[in-house]
Amino acid sequence: MFKYSLDNKRYHTLNYHYKTKYNTKVMKISLNAGFTCPNIDGTKGYGGCIYCSKSGSGEFGGNIEDSLLEQFEKIKKVMNKKWQGKYIAYFQAHSNTYAPVNILKEKIEPFLKIKDVIGITLATRCDAISDEVLNYLIDLNKRTNLTIELGLQTIHETTSKLINRCHTLLEFENMVKILKSNNIEVVVHIINSLPFETTNMMLDTVKYINKLNIDGIKIHMLNIIKDTKLEKLYKENPFHLLTKEEYIDIVIRQLELLDEKIVIHRITADPDPKTLIEPTWLLKKFCVLNDIDKEMVKRNTYQGKFKNF
Repeated sequence: MFKYSLDNKRYHTLNYHYKTKYNTKVMKISLNAGFTCPNIDGTKGYGGCIYCSKSGSGEFGGNIEDSLLEQFEKIKKVMNKKWQGKYIAYFQAHSNTYAPVNILKEKIEPFLKIKDVIGITLATRCDAISDEVLNYLIDLNKRTNLTIELGLQTIHETTSKLINRCHTLLEFENMVKILKSNNIEVVVHIINSLPFETTNMMLDTVKYINKLNIDGIKIHMLNIIKDTKLEKLYKENPFHLLTKEEYIDIVIRQLELLDEKIVIHRITADPDPKTLIEPTWLLKKFCVLNDIDKEMVKRNTYQGKFKNF
């Protein structure tokens, strides 16, 4: 059986990674620190990526009306009804390095003093890490288990422009290299079924990422959410959205291309049923996960099978 997994899965699960690294259950607690983004505030663009809702990416973080510590305690209390273990403070909403260092310290440092918080994860963009912030991250990494989660979504320039990413592939690659050269863990986020992308385009994104020495990856299915620019595009110029079967096939083929050491942090989205327009099959998250597992067994395949292709 594939050696980097638990629960009979054939890919390098986050559960396995945490249990072998920390020897306990680890829970990520999603926080909303109220940051913005360079393609929201006008530095790079306006309005954010076309799939972002008004509350922005990371909308499943804590309640912005609460302080960060209140968010943490409320979510922790809910999680502790099911699990016990250690915690990672996950700054999820928008770009969580996009602020002066004194502001970052004010928001991040208190979590280093909380019992059983063993790490910090910051979701951000490659163009939202200044030299001053980078120096802080290097120092922070010496004091805790730091992970930087970089959104890429796609390597294809035409798609990137369409979805309003407002950064280049070269900027992304350079930032990955800088972070890795400073021994900072990097997780990359990609999205399948972006408008007008083919299967080969999605596979090419993973082939590219596989060469960058990253530590982890999040694979998402595109969500069309109410009141977004993407919703308007979909209605005015309909494009094909992957069916559940197509998505499962592509995810498995992407896993086959990825080095087995890369941790799979996520392989499906977890949308809000109140705002999701399409695809509705995403609402049955555990069915998608189970069907991926079953199909991998059926194909007798596993992560890394074709990593050199």
